[in-house]
Amino acid sequence: MHSAVPATVAPQSPGAWAQLRGLCILVQGEGQAPAVLRGCQQHVVEGQQGPLTLSSPCRCGTAGMRSRQRVFAAAMRLLLRCLRLGRRRRCTLVRQAEQLWRYGHLCLRSLLYNSFTNGDVVLDSLFEPVYWLVDHVTRWFGVVFVALVIGLTSSVVAIVYICLLPLILQTYTPAWICWHLAYGHWNLIMIVFHYYMAITTSPGHPPQAKDDLTGVSICRKCIAPKPARTHHCSICNRCVLKMDHHCPWLNNCVGHYNHRYFFSFCLFMTMGCIYCSISGWEMFRDAYAAIETYYQTPPPTFSFRQRAFHKSVVYVWVLCSSVALALGALTLWHAALITRGETSIERHINKKERQRLQKKGKLFRNPYSYGSWDNWKVFLGVDMPRHWLTRVLLPSPHLPHGTGLSWDLPPCVAEQHAPLLSI
Repeated sequence: MHSAVPATVAPQSPGAWAQLRGLCILVQGEGQAPAVLRGCQQHVVEGQQGPLTLSSPCRCGTAGMRSRQRVFAAAMRLLLRCLRLGRRRRCTLVRQAEQLWRYGHLCLRSLLYNSFTNGDVVLDSLFEPVYWLVDHVTRWFGVVFVALVIGLTSSVVAIVYICLLPLILQTYTPAWICWHLAYGHWNLIMIVFHYYMAITTSPGHPPQAKDDLTGVSICRKCIAPKPARTHHCSICNRCVLKMDHHCPWLNNCVGHYNHRYFFSFCLFMTMGCIYCSISGWEMFRDAYAAIETYYQTPPPTFSFRQRAFHKSVVYVWVLCSSVALALGALTLWHAALITRGETSIERHINKKERQRLQKKGKLFRNPYSYGSWDNWKVFLGVDMPRHWLTRVLLPSPHLPHGTGLSWDLPPCVAEQHAPLLSI
């Protein structure tokens, strides 16, 4: 038997009573605290200013209070642990998302970084799908374009021989007849020869072995040696020596070995179209006036052959005039490039380089230009005066100067021009 041992708690300040009462309320609940204190007959509370005397330890109340405290403490620890776990999980997810964002942003910048990036580069990147579509369409329709050129040219020649030549022989003087026969057939031979050579001659490709060349770069698309003035053709999927452009009307690239054939074809085709347009102007006017009378009342009495003649003359004149304008503009453009010693691709490269050096107060000069006259001699392969007749005015399959791998001074150039800069 344990005797009742009084216990006295003497608060040092009035705030201790408030703390003790708050503890009771926390354990028992705010509404039950007074009832519990009154229900235990062994606890005597003498007032807020006097001592609190416990006559004996109350085992029922103390055990219940301790069990409730342990349950409450366990619940609070579980709640705090859940809160910490959720906070850690949220922080981990946010940290991982931030790392992924930074990594993706770094990868994107590394892929798109270019110290020469400007508006032209961005525009080219946006139009890359269009370029891809045009390249594939041009590759597959090249044969159709060649067939179209042959078909239209053959139709014009057939109409001239069937419809116009008999009229010329009947109405023109002998001198004009000789002129038309000589010039017309010479122009036709030059057109056919140069077009055939342009579509069948390879533009030239660099060798695949790097040991054969020195001081060249590597093409990043075909991983092959890339000499000076060589560019990669996305349609042919090969590097081309001194590439000018890929011509769909030839179904071939225009490069070092067939550039002269391409320009000669454009020149003589333009001359032939102008010749047909000028010489057939009077016939076109008469044929067009006759066609306008077809719808009069009463209609004129034209035979089927006369109607076919009128429509054929109008067709030839409209086609030749249209081709003369379009192809003539292209021929003048390439003539200006040849005068400056450039290709179509080099023109854009030199323009950017010229602007870049101009900002620095420097002067750019094309290292492959030898002067206007010498540029034409090098392009046409004229080494001596008689070559203007045998190699320019007559069909000639002679090769251009050099191999397209190195650009030494041609023998036809009178004076060497030391280049200031290289491309």
